Order: sequence, then C-alpha cells, then structure tokens
Amino acid sequence: MMSEYRYKMPDVGEGIVEAEIVEWHVKVGDTVTEDQHVLDVMTDKATVEIPCAVNGTVTKLVGAPGDIVAVGTEIMFIAVDGAVPAEEAAPKVDEAEPAVAPVVETAKPTPAPSIASRPVGERALASPAVRKRALEAEIELAAVPGTGPAGRITHDDLDDFIASGGRLVAHSGGGSALRSPRTGITEEKLIGLRRRISENMSHAQRTIPSIAYVEEIDVTALEELRAHLNSKKGDDQTKLTFIPFLVMALTKALPDTPQANAHFDGEAMLLTKYQGVHCGIAAATPNGLMVPVIKHAEALDIWQIAAELARLGAAAKAGKAAKDELSGSTITITSLGAIGGLVTTPILNAPEVAIIGVNKMQTLPRYNAEGSVVPRKLMNLSSCFDHRIVDGYDAAILIQRVKGLLENPATLFM
Repeated sequence: MMSEYRYKMPDVGEGIVEAEIVEWHVKVGDTVTEDQHVLDVMTDKATVEIPCAVNGTVTKLVGAPGDIVAVGTEIMFIAVDGAVPAEEAAPKVDEAEPAVAPVVETAKPTPAPSIASRPVGERALASPAVRKRALEAEIELAAVPGTGPAGRITHDDLDDFIASGGRLVAHSGGGSALRSPRTGITEEKLIGLRRRISENMSHAQRTIPSIAYVEEIDVTALEELRAHLNSKKGDDQTKLTFIPFLVMALTKALPDTPQANAHFDGEAMLLTKYQGVHCGIAAATPNGLMVPVIKHAEALDIWQIAAELARLGAAAKAGKAAKDELSGSTITITSLGAIGGLVTTPILNAPEVAIIGVNKMQTLPRYNAEGSVVPRKLMNLSSCFDHRIVDGYDAAILIQRVKGLLENPATLFM
C-alpha cells in the first residue's frame, strides 16, 4: 500500500521562522532515502543542508530558488510504502471546521534538467559544498554545464564533468586575432546571501547618518615586530598578519570610547554597550561577503587571535561557518589592503555603530625628528561611525588611540 508523506520545512535554528530556498538536489520522480541531502536553504547568512525524513519517491516539490518559505510549510510530497504515521499523514478537513487552505498549485514548477549555456565571464551558480569540491579538484566552475534551476551546478553535474575528463582549459595567448564586440547580456535574480547583503546595505545606507574619519598610520616598527615574531613562531602557531595587531589595539582603545563598541536600535532609541569586544572580520567568499566573529578578543593573545582569524576565515570561505560564528559582532574590521586603495568608506554593519577599514601599506618618504627624509611604511585606516551615537570628537579620540598603539607596538603587550 502506498501512502503520501508531506515533508514540512523543518526548524533550522532557534528563533528562525522562515528560510530562503537556495537549491533543490532532487526532482519529481527521484527516489529518495532517509537522511539524504535534498535541499539547501539560507537563513541569517548561513547555508543549511536539509535531509530527507523517509524513503520513497518524490511526487511534488513546492518552492523554487529565491522563494521564502515559513517553517512548517509543506515543501515536498513523497510516495512511501506502507502507512504514514498519524501525525505525518495529510490532514483531513472536518466539515464542522473551516477548511485548511490547499497547497498552492501555482508554485514555480521544478524545471526539467537541461544543460544551461553560460556566457564567458558570467559567474557560475553553485552551493558552497559544490564550490569546495571544485576547488579541491582544481576545476573551474565556469566550464561546468549546470542542469539545476537557472543553470545552477549540482553535485551530479560536477561528477559528470570529472568523469568526462574535464579540467581547466588553458587560454592561448599572443596572435593578432580580430576582436569581436561583446554583445552578451545576462539577468540574474538575487537570492540567498547576495540578497541578504543587498537588503542590509540598503537599510544601513538609508537609515544611518554616518561620519568618516581617515588617519595615516606609521607601521614601520609594527612591521619589524611582526616579521621578528613570525621568524620565531612555533610550528603550531599561525603566521601573523596586520589584522591581529589591529584587533588587539581595538581591545585596548575601546574602553576609552565605549559607545563605539555597541549596538543601536534606532526605533526603540536603545543603545547597548558591550564590555567584551566581539570583533567581526569581513571576509570575501565565493558566495559573497560574510562577517565571521572573533568572540571576546580582549581575552586572547596575539597568537590566539591569529589562529581564530584563520579558522573562521577558512570556515566562511568553505561555507562551513556556524550561525553563531557569523553573528554577535560589536565592531567590524574590513580590509582591502591586499588589493590596494588609499581610502575607503565602509558601510556600517548595523546594528553596530563603528567599522574600521584597512587600506594598502606603502613605503613613502617622511621627515624624521632631525629633519632628514627617511623611508617609512605607512597605511591609512578608514573608519566610519554612526553619527547619532559617536560624535566626530569621540571618533577621532578612538582612532588616535589606535594609531598610538600601532605606532608603538610594544604598548600592545603592556
């Protein structure tokens, strides 16, 4: 005897009432097994893999990539052998009670598998797990045909590409071939993390009056210390970059400007100040910008900060960062220094009220105390503050305190 099992969107986290569909890994007619990975959803910047609950055959899917689905909504119908437990069976409508609204039949149908063409230069769509596999196999995702919704590359697509012997294609250089005009136009619906980023940035820009403050930092002595510490580090210690020193400087400077280490609720007019420094580090990942958080940085030494920074960054880029690791920051650091740029104007990571931007380091001539011109290693810090909470004077006091600590790095350890 065959029965129908109606699989509902599960509870994917405390306080989460809805999630966005990112990718289905099954289609109507597929045979599924208990605990099989069938769906990816996005919630609070974390991608969650949804497993199947029973063995059977998929008869209907409700929702397409980009749709927001409430927890408890029926999203997958499965034909199973035998009787379905009473609590999972399709509900019966009591004639004495109002009828339950039926499943909407106008939900976007799951498209039949088809290989989607992808114009040169267009970013391939794929889940974090697929991207990680491709990276490990040294495969350029742009070369892999996608059969998922909107041309999304699935695990099966990657398997087929590997089985066919596909690998990176080297582009031939030189020659005087005629150049053709580029006429391709693509439209891409923002879903998942990119949509969340768009919404958050738009809200911050609309609602927060910010002030920018840029200061030049002489990091010559700090770079000498960093090089010395790295030359003496143990095998179990993470190589030091500039960021751990900036995190340490903030942990020492913020107690003098506590309103900058805070959250502000503009609707309730409530400012929440934090004694602990939970430092968010903006990280570019294959799926967009994420902000993993170093919790209680004030309690960590320089090596512990570096190790935590490396661990969180790797987890975010692999799509493995937990929800708790991507939330709870009280101040954020963003760095484009490795790419370049003299000045940036970073957008606040609301509800925080301060963000510090790191720009490129360069060697420039400067006068010393004796009036001689000497080469110095210099870097600009570009900071932005919520001007409703942090006055310009207080912003300057904080950055000057950070400047003093970084220019005299021994004081970081006193």
